[in-house]
Amino acid sequence: MTLTELKYVIAVARMRHFGRAAESCFVSQPSLSVAIRKLEEELGVTIFERRTSDISITPIGQQIVEQAQRVLDESRRIIDIAQNGHDPLAAPLRLGVILTIAPYLLPNLLTELSDSCSQMPLYLEESFTDELLEKLRSGQIDAAIMADTIHGTGMMTQALYQEEFVVAVPSHHPWVNRNFVNADELKDQTMLLLGSGHCFRDQILGICPDLNRRAKSDRSEVQHTVEGSSLLTICHMVAQGLGITVLPASAVPYLTGPSSRLKILPFKQPAPSRRVILVWRKSYTREAAIQAIAAAVRKVVLNGCVPLNEAPVLN
Repeated sequence: MTLTELKYVIAVARMRHFGRAAESCFVSQPSLSVAIRKLEEELGVTIFERRTSDISITPIGQQIVEQAQRVLDESRRIIDIAQNGHDPLAAPLRLGVILTIAPYLLPNLLTELSDSCSQMPLYLEESFTDELLEKLRSGQIDAAIMADTIHGTGMMTQALYQEEFVVAVPSHHPWVNRNFVNADELKDQTMLLLGSGHCFRDQILGICPDLNRRAKSDRSEVQHTVEGSSLLTICHMVAQGLGITVLPASAVPYLTGPSSRLKILPFKQPAPSRRVILVWRKSYTREAAIQAIAAAVRKVVLNGCVPLNEAPVLN
């Protein structure tokens, strides 16, 4: 039995597909299949039930997968301990960032880190919240920056900053001369939202209960909620007069300008907002690296954001 075989088992359990599991492990499917079959023969048990259309985990296989995850976690701790014995900031750190934060935070964050801990290589990955959490659990990344929308993950979290939301309307919209917008007024507008999977979409629906109910009860109503793949795409649609949207304040300098056909309006105070947090595994031992990231983020000046200096907590 090898750590590589355990890694393959966890990948198949996560993907429920041998081909995708092989891709995630950067090996061929035959190599992965042979390794798992060899492990099953060595243990004398069936870990996966293989069917034409899908794969399921046997009861004993589920226990093996859970123990395999613990073994891999402990093996990574050995590496972390060894690195801490030298310079905890010298080894690479794999950082994930959600899609509605990364474009506006990362450029300045990388500049800050190049000054404060230039010896630490940083590998970046942008993705959805759920995907980043899965990669944290499997050890594919070391930490992630995301909105505080997660609960009961067993991960460590630390608040980084509070970010207000703003409303973007086309330059000819009836609201352009207003001083602020009430959140409950959104229900009467054609809303443009990110697609499913973006936690920012869920947060927008959450700030206006009537809009959220429309989204759940009548899909045709939220079809006026045309879905875009990125905030940039949505802003172009707003500029064309297709509707209005809500943006995180940090995005405004990057999505608007002197020639923009958008008007940015604040919400009535207290404005809807999100807490942005840093998340990492409880077993991760490079505390100095985690705190270096947190400190660097707090030094970055972002539009509409207030740094938060709170102690780490278990989620």
